[in-house]
Amino acid sequence: MKKSMVSILVLAAAAGGAQAQSSVSMYGNIDLGVSKKSGGATVVGRRDNNRLGFRGAEDLGDGLKAIFQLEIRYDPDIGTIEGVSRPLFQGQSRVGLQGNFGTLRFGRGLTAFQDSSSAFEPWRGVPSTAGFQTDLTVAGYTSQPLDPSGSSANRWSNAVFYNSPEVGGAQINVTVASKEALGNSALIGRGTAAAPQYPANSPLHSNPYSVSATYKAGPFAAMLATERNAAETKIWSVAGSAMASAALKLVASYQRQDQGATLARNPVTKAWVTGANYVMGAETFLLGYGRKQPDGAVQTKQLGLGWEHSLSARTYLYVDAGQRKAATSVNFYGGGMSHRF
Repeated sequence: MKKSMVSILVLAAAAGGAQAQSSVSMYGNIDLGVSKKSGGATVVGRRDNNRLGFRGAEDLGDGLKAIFQLEIRYDPDIGTIEGVSRPLFQGQSRVGLQGNFGTLRFGRGLTAFQDSSSAFEPWRGVPSTAGFQTDLTVAGYTSQPLDPSGSSANRWSNAVFYNSPEVGGAQINVTVASKEALGNSALIGRGTAAAPQYPANSPLHSNPYSVSATYKAGPFAAMLATERNAAETKIWSVAGSAMASAALKLVASYQRQDQGATLARNPVTKAWVTGANYVMGAETFLLGYGRKQPDGAVQTKQLGLGWEHSLSARTYLYVDAGQRKAATSVNFYGGGMSHRF
């Protein structure tokens, strides 16, 4: 079924591209390498998420466009769709309108907070084990605690997405999800096993929301964001970046997660991350350090180092190394190749 869907989409993209009033394009990337953690075997895997996408726009006149985007995520090392229980269009599946009012879309995609925060992370949001995006940059938070097991931690389905026009370097981004049940397992929370706070596959108590405000002015950029997920966990984050020179970019962020809706004790987790990117010809050097402090639990300290060598505008080699200390210490090493098309 999934192979048939992909074939149909490729044909649709080719056919759509021939229409004068609209444009459809296919894009993606493939990232593979080898990596090893302390005490583990050397494995073949990815540094970045691998994507195959289709996007298009139709000019409706008067500055208004109809837009869509469908994005498959896949594991090229084994040739399958990413994960076991994830949807075909795990990356995103959205349709909407774009005009002077901004961009309005419906469907599935990254929340406003998750989408905005990647610009202020030393690995630019790439989920490398040496990077910080999937844990410290979000203070251990997940946008989807009531999705089925194995689902993405940073996307919402059944949602409305709005991005305002950029005015004077400032932009507002908003995501609101519906209360629809998504097939989750029960979450006991403040309830009991017999009467969980969030029963399995039940409608949500309230609408999840995510809001981010971003600002760019010359070499400086900043973000202020907040989000509440389906289990009513809240997070807020402030972040900034600066081009100290044409070659050196500095980034920093602070975030605070509050699980008070489901945890009676020690509900707060705080985290901060700082780092830098330095470009020297075809070489890019990445450095990051951060800490995560959950209430009443062991603090996590993480150091990451990275190197990228550009072979072209679309292809680069990379090497990453990281150390993560909590109750135990884990070292990580990895390297590979990334190509965009």
